[in-house]
Amino acid sequence: MTTPDLQTGAPVPPARLADPAGGGPSSPTAPPVAHRMSRGRWWREVGWRHVVGLAAVAFAVFPILYIVSAAFNPLGSVVSTNLIPRELSLVNFQALFSDPSRPFGRWMLNTLAVCTAVTVIQVSCSALAAYAFSRFRFRGRRGGLLALLLIQMFPQILATIALFLLFTELGTVVPAIGLNTLLGYILVMCGNAFAQVWLIKGFFDSIPQSLDEAATVDGAGHATIFFRILLPLLQPILAVTGLLAFVGVISEFLIASIFLREAGVRTVAVGLWSVIENDRSNNLGLFAAGALLTAIPVVLLFQYLQRFIVGGITAGGVKG
Repeated sequence: MTTPDLQTGAPVPPARLADPAGGGPSSPTAPPVAHRMSRGRWWREVGWRHVVGLAAVAFAVFPILYIVSAAFNPLGSVVSTNLIPRELSLVNFQALFSDPSRPFGRWMLNTLAVCTAVTVIQVSCSALAAYAFSRFRFRGRRGGLLALLLIQMFPQILATIALFLLFTELGTVVPAIGLNTLLGYILVMCGNAFAQVWLIKGFFDSIPQSLDEAATVDGAGHATIFFRILLPLLQPILAVTGLLAFVGVISEFLIASIFLREAGVRTVAVGLWSVIENDRSNNLGLFAAGALLTAIPVVLLFQYLQRFIVGGITAGGVKG
């Protein structure tokens, strides 16, 4: 079937209809030619980013490789330690658990007990306080939030002398919470129990109050609303705050070195410092081995909480 030309009236073949220019059937459009970026422009726009990234990675990986190398170095001295160990040995790990003068296993149990107790208390108190500041309107609410923010600006180490004198006197009355006791040290660390209020309150503010109102209509009280409705939605922020609290306690050294003097009640941070304090050159391997073992609980906790951190926050909480 042909179609007449509008100008001459002559039939137009189908091939020309496909290509109005008369060049036969139309061919697929050729892809645009990609202009290669010049070397100088690439360095100015992209290349320097790679250099900065590689420098940052090297800066972060260097101390890790050095500690790993020192932990598996049988000599365990500063002079004999390189980034790549020449000989691998578990001598330093065996020495940590074989010497009764440095009970590393006991230090590890003390640290895990303190970290667990302080983390649970801190996250619980912060979550309850954040719920009150977010959902209730009362006199002094704004002043209380500002007071918490102001208190967090001063580090806890400033109150060390007062805490030391206080627990020295308390120890004479109640020896279980005095100096050189884990319970007393836990109470000291719980003084920072409301450190995460602002962070959790911001998360509470993002949850629609229609959930609270619907539960109130059904007859739920504040305890039911908090524990059964809002608490499951708080898993991401509780995971973050719990991880921050755990890492902060397990790495705390200054206050622990003042309150925990005896070898049996020390934490890992104080215990490893006592190991390297006597001979910093030859005990580097012991210190590095202890540091690697201390990092294992933190890594495992992060891997466990990662699914809560990356999970949905309030998806499906309110029906549209």
